[in-house]
Amino acid sequence: MNTKVTIAGVEFKNPVMTASGTFGSGMEYSDFVDLNRLGAVVTKGVANVPWPGNPVPRVAETYGGMLNAIGLQNPGIDVFVERDLPFLQRYDTKVIVNVCGKSVEDYLEVVERLSDEPADMLEINVSCPNVKEGAIAFGQRADSLYDITSRIKARAKQPVIMKLSPNVTDITEMAKAAEAAGADAISLINTLTGMKIDIHRRQFVLANKTGGLSGPAIKPVAVRMVYQASHAVKIPVIGMGGIATADDAIEFLLAGASAIAIGAMNFANPHTTVEVIEGIEKYMEQYHIEDIGEIIGGIPE
Repeated sequence: MNTKVTIAGVEFKNPVMTASGTFGSGMEYSDFVDLNRLGAVVTKGVANVPWPGNPVPRVAETYGGMLNAIGLQNPGIDVFVERDLPFLQRYDTKVIVNVCGKSVEDYLEVVERLSDEPADMLEINVSCPNVKEGAIAFGQRADSLYDITSRIKARAKQPVIMKLSPNVTDITEMAKAAEAAGADAISLINTLTGMKIDIHRRQFVLANKTGGLSGPAIKPVAVRMVYQASHAVKIPVIGMGGIATADDAIEFLLAGASAIAIGAMNFANPHTTVEVIEGIEKYMEQYHIEDIGEIIGGIPE
């Protein structure tokens, strides 16, 4: 049975990854999960300088999911290169570094710093607000997505995955813009913008007012967008959004994803990634599927 998938020339032992921001850099989960089992560890977003994140409270539970307004708190690229990358090198898994920034120049600084580092791929989080453009996220306008993608591709040494925001009118337009600008792959979906209000205190639950909604509640939206995006472009798609079980993961593969990432469920059950890997293998046995490629995009048009 072959569970290997190849994305932009990088081979993964299976299609299961961690979603950025839910797994740290793997260190925090290494007591619960054998990182050697994973197709890849996708790190928390890394910026050119340390980011303090947003004021608290910045996490709230919702029906079937959670809201977060962490604000991409991270220790910056220097600490990441000195502490986190060497840790991940000890494991037989691929390393995908998620990059965030407040301006295109911020992103480019991190991308260039990583050019000689042992990262297999870069995932670019374009849901960050662009400070120079009135804080609209880079990934919410096709022209700005094209611009940042092409500029990163001109500097990056590793293959580039553009992580798309679902908070747009037409996801296919964004997928096509990323592809046209030279992206090697796309990943989606990032969180959906949401809000929660405390009716007794008559206040917003999150200090930031809004936050990113993730968890099983968003899965049908994510499956639909992954299906649309994978049929709009020729580059590989990495699917995510509410995956809790192997059945969920297989849904994304059938919709056209070449790999999948598990996010919020890591908080509820840190063993989710390995359980999904085992569940995919059982499904392949059950239906006598020799190669995982048979599942990918395996539903009729």
